Amino acid sequence: MLFLIILIGTIGFVYIAEYGWINALYMTVITISTVGFKEVEPLDADAKIFTILLIITSITIFGYIISVITDYIANNKFIEELKFKQVQKKIQRLEKHTIVCGFGRNGKQAMARLKSYKKGCVIVESDHELIEQIEDDGSMLYIRGDATSDEALLAAGIDRASSLITTLPSDADNLYVVLSARQLNSECIIVSRASIDTSYKKLKIAGADNVIMPDKIGGAHMASLVTTPDIMEFIDRLSIEGESSSNIEELIIEDLPEEYTNKSIFDLDLRKRTGCTVIGFKTPDKEYIINPDASTKLVPKSKLIVIGRPEEIRKLNKLF
Repeated sequence: MLFLIILIGTIGFVYIAEYGWINALYMTVITISTVGFKEVEPLDADAKIFTILLIITSITIFGYIISVITDYIANNKFIEELKFKQVQKKIQRLEKHTIVCGFGRNGKQAMARLKSYKKGCVIVESDHELIEQIEDDGSMLYIRGDATSDEALLAAGIDRASSLITTLPSDADNLYVVLSARQLNSECIIVSRASIDTSYKKLKIAGADNVIMPDKIGGAHMASLVTTPDIMEFIDRLSIEGESSSNIEELIIEDLPEEYTNKSIFDLDLRKRTGCTVIGFKTPDKEYIINPDASTKLVPKSKLIVIGRPEEIRKLNKLF
C-alpha cells in the first residue's frame, strides 16, 4: 500500500503538475511523510486538489499501518512469530532426529526417554494446553499443528528424520500419520500406539515398524509380577534410562572396525576388553538369537545386544 501511494503520487505530479520524474518523486515523499518542505514549483488548482487527496490518503494508510503494528505487538503476535522462526531454524538444522506426534501420557514418557539419550526430537501437537506445557519447559522443539497433515510433518523435518513415534489417542489418526510418514520418508523407523487389537494389523500394513499397545503391555507386566516376581524385578533393574546409566546396549556391526567384519563373537572378545557380555544377536533378516554361540559370525546389517554395568557400557561406547 505504501509503495502504491508513492507510485500514484509520483505519476500524478508528473501529469497534473508537469514535474520531472525526480521532482515528482521528491514531492511525493515530502508530502506523504508530512515533512513540510516548500513545493518544488508553484502548484495550480488541480495540482493542489491532487496534493490534498494525496495527503488524506497517505495519512489514512499510515494510520492503518500503525494500528496493525500496534495490534501485532499488543497481542504478542510479534513475540510468538519470533519464537516460531527461532524454533523453525533449529528444526531445519536437525538431521536423523525423532518426531513425536502427540504430547499426551505416552508422548511425554517417550520424550523423557529420548531426552535421556540426548536424541534430537521434535513434537507435533495441536492442543493449546499441551503447547503451553511444552513452552513452559523451554527445552523442547515443537510444531503447532495437526500431525495427520503432511504440512506439519514436513515442518517437523520428516524427510530428514530417522524415526517417528505417534501416540495420538485415536487409532485412526495414528494410522493416517503412519501412512503419511511412510510416504514422505520410506527409510524412517515408525513406532505407533494402538488401543485395540484390530488396529495392530492395519498399522503394520500401513507401514509401522512396531505397534505398541500400552494397556496390553501394562496388564501383562502386572500379571508377570504376580507369577514371576523375582524375574520381573531383576528385569526392571536392567536400566536403559539413558547414556550414563544404561545396563543394556546394542552394537551395530557396521560401527565396529573393519577387521571384525565376518569374524566371530569370540574374536571380538567383549568380555575381556570391556566386561560386557553378549546376550543377543539380531540377524540381517531381523531374527533374534538369545545367548548366541561364540562362533556366530559378525555379518553386515546385524546387531549385538550386550549387558553390563553402567561403567562397562560407557567403556564399550568409548571403545566402539
